[in-house]
Amino acid sequence: LSGVLPRDEAIKAIKKSIEKTYMKKGQALVDKNFAAVDASLAHLHEIKITDKPTSKFKRLPGVPETAPEVVKKVAGKILEGKGEELKVSDFGWTADGTWPTATTQYEKRCIASDIPVWDPETCIQCGKCAMVCPHAAIRAKVATNEDLKKAPAGFKSAAFKGKEFTDSAFIIQVAPEDCTGCSLCTHACPAKNKADPEKKAINMQPIAAHLEQEKTNFDFFLSLPDVDRTKIEKKLVKNVQLLRPLFEFSGSCAGCGETPYVKLLTQLFGDRLMIANATGCSSIYGGNLPTTPYAKDANGRGPAWSNSLFEDAAEFGLGMRLSIDFQKNYAHQLIKDLESEVGGDLTNAILTASQTNDAEIQEQRARVEALKAKLASMNSEAAKTLNGLADYFVEKSVWTLGGDGWAYDIGYGGLDHVLYSGKNVNILVMDTGVYSNTGGQQSKATPIGASAKFAVAGKSLPRKDLGMIAMSSENVYVAQVALGANDAQVIKAMVEAESFNGPSLIIAYSHCIAQGFEIGEQGLDHQKAAVEAGFWPLYRFDPRRVREGKPGLQLDSKAPSKAMADYMANETRFQIVKKTNPERYENLVKFAQEQVEERRKLYEHLAEEK
Repeated sequence: LSGVLPRDEAIKAIKKSIEKTYMKKGQALVDKNFAAVDASLAHLHEIKITDKPTSKFKRLPGVPETAPEVVKKVAGKILEGKGEELKVSDFGWTADGTWPTATTQYEKRCIASDIPVWDPETCIQCGKCAMVCPHAAIRAKVATNEDLKKAPAGFKSAAFKGKEFTDSAFIIQVAPEDCTGCSLCTHACPAKNKADPEKKAINMQPIAAHLEQEKTNFDFFLSLPDVDRTKIEKKLVKNVQLLRPLFEFSGSCAGCGETPYVKLLTQLFGDRLMIANATGCSSIYGGNLPTTPYAKDANGRGPAWSNSLFEDAAEFGLGMRLSIDFQKNYAHQLIKDLESEVGGDLTNAILTASQTNDAEIQEQRARVEALKAKLASMNSEAAKTLNGLADYFVEKSVWTLGGDGWAYDIGYGGLDHVLYSGKNVNILVMDTGVYSNTGGQQSKATPIGASAKFAVAGKSLPRKDLGMIAMSSENVYVAQVALGANDAQVIKAMVEAESFNGPSLIIAYSHCIAQGFEIGEQGLDHQKAAVEAGFWPLYRFDPRRVREGKPGLQLDSKAPSKAMADYMANETRFQIVKKTNPERYENLVKFAQEQVEERRKLYEHLAEEK
């Protein structure tokens, strides 16, 4: 178009540059880029510039009018690209640096061309579609038939299958403006339409045909009461997915392999969750202002989140735990000092309360409210101080989140310190096997034979066995999980880790675009393949079992049923090495297979009943 070069010569130069840039990642990627160039040329057309605007469309505000005033005034301005218009005085409400949560719900990005559409008649109500959704754009809920009398025309539901809720309906609802169109949900769905076997209980369809209806449906869905947490047993996927996610509509990639774990964490413990986040992908999609994906329930409770640095996330989380314990111990001393005024029965009930499930947590919260009511009539400084600390009587769930670059490499020293501290800190490592956020550099979690930025020849050494290192302390709960291979095991591991009164470490396989495949269509299959090849064995190590005279390690996946060569054949990071140096690649594949077999023997030995 510029005329600097003849058209044909310019296109040839562009394609030569594409070939040079992407050939190492495979011919398929080069061909896709060539096709994009050709399609652009085929659709070029001139647009006449007129003297006056002729468009009938107007740009929508950054956030809807229903958003809170602060969100409209600040976040809305920034989302509209007018952040430079904000004054220092506009931020007076956050002088302490805190930022409101639950604000991604106002973005309404509407970026998907296709969205999932639910078929209630085919659905088996397993909850898997909601479980894998990276953005909490698919929700499951149970509602009474009475509540559904106010439903808008076109709202879908089905009779609830199960004994837990009578006279109730089961609902799967999509948030059409928040869905990214990744299609993970359709790949997770196990149900088949008997009339049309190619269809499932949830199918991708063009958004244009469903947008307005589903917007209305989602608004009504949100108005329905959340399920009573005390009635949900945290074992089955179908039950857990009825719990409201308190992590929603983040800015992570479409099809992200990390965020389903974060979302699940908030469903299980979100109303008392405190998160220390390592710098990396999870800190970017977790706290990317001007909006925040961590949300609040109907009672105004939700996760408290903060990010410190890349290298010190584990120590940051430990600091949270030590602070909580100090405040709780101080509150214990104060209530004992005020026992004659508070009452012996209430004091004793608060100090000795069991808080192992949601029902017990709810009972403790009721006691705390009763305590606050009594403190309100007292004028002493001790009573005022205790009133400010009373919520610490309710157990907090402290978690440190980060990727493998942090846990295996840059923050490993701090992580090791926390694991040997004996303190009740939980750690979730979302392992992509690469420094995802900074462009795909090699980490100590990178597998044998994988190419990475600045290390394109393929890794020649085994990945660090972080789980085995943690197990050696004998006082750390350790689990290795993969949602795409065994979703129920992920739930079990998180619940067990949280219940363990000491350090815990969960290492979660997280598919990622840096691994080199279509994560929306293939992400879950890759997780399953990693487990079946033995590259990612599923297990749980619980010190409580050791104290009972049982093997601490329990293997949750079978012996490898597929070769490492088959697993490695489906990811670009391995195939780059094969393309550039076939002989080296074959040797690395052989070495990778030997490592898998040796580690399996070791795990089986440790899991044997003595």
